[in-house]
Amino acid sequence: MYTASDKRYEKMLYNRCGESGLKLPAVSLGLWHNFGDTGNFENMRQICFTAFDNGITHFDLANNYGPEPGSAEKNFGRILKEDLSQYRDELIISTKAGYDMWEGPYGNWGSRKYLLASLDQSLKRLGLEYVDIFYHHRMDPETPLEETMGALAQAVRSGKALYVGLSNYDGPTLRRAEELLDEMHCPFIINQNRYSIFDRTIEENGLKDTAAELKKGIIAFSPLAQGLLTNRYLNGIPEDSRIRTDGRFLKKEALTQERLQQIRNLNGIAAGRGQTLAEMALSWVLRDGIVTSVLVGASRPQQVVDNVKAIENLEFTEEELKKIEEVL
Repeated sequence: MYTASDKRYEKMLYNRCGESGLKLPAVSLGLWHNFGDTGNFENMRQICFTAFDNGITHFDLANNYGPEPGSAEKNFGRILKEDLSQYRDELIISTKAGYDMWEGPYGNWGSRKYLLASLDQSLKRLGLEYVDIFYHHRMDPETPLEETMGALAQAVRSGKALYVGLSNYDGPTLRRAEELLDEMHCPFIINQNRYSIFDRTIEENGLKDTAAELKKGIIAFSPLAQGLLTNRYLNGIPEDSRIRTDGRFLKKEALTQERLQQIRNLNGIAAGRGQTLAEMALSWVLRDGIVTSVLVGASRPQQVVDNVKAIENLEFTEEELKKIEEVL
């Protein structure tokens, strides 16, 4: 039986999520990759143990994480049951619904039917009575926002979620959703969005500014741009890289000569700060206090340890920030 390190809370930084009572670790673990049926289960266990031993209390899932869809929740549910059950009250476990999950008209998007059925399925796979955060995974252009937000509120009222969040929303839709959730007295506390040195979408669509104005947290996924903002690709594409082994989300075409030169230039800036490129990329996302946590993935335990080091240097000079922008 796994026993957690008694020093697990000594180094991690915990940030308040908006103006809620909940704090999240500055670095959280995402199970988007490497926790599906194609992964090695013992490696999954060791990644989770290493994360918790280093103060990472937040584990992020979605109904469709795999492959195949649902398998990441099943595998993490097994780890919870066999190894982490005694620590349940120290863990923040989140899941989502919003992308295609099962056949027919009720397994996708944002209807009340889909969201509440999906949550029940997720809880069964995880072996839990509740999740700490339940997200709507993406905006639905056809379902009334009132219906989707009402389903999130129902999830909390039923005791199956403690808090709710929104993922892949823009600023204007976030504002309308917040008004609806506030009217229903639903504890909406967090937004999950892609954000990195290479991807500034939340700066451009108003999400980051609106979240800060409304005092809602942000957790950033893909802060390392699917591994591009690491030393993995400084000398080309390794055979065991994500591009080679899982081309679903990171394509070979993404690593152009221009992008490769940007990565090398950013690596030089990071070295000047005494950081690896990955550490600097994570620190950059957390630099201004608006982002509550960065969501990192890992294919092996050591990557978790390396990523946690980012919190040791979150300060940037104006000159460093200027140099990063000039690289881009």
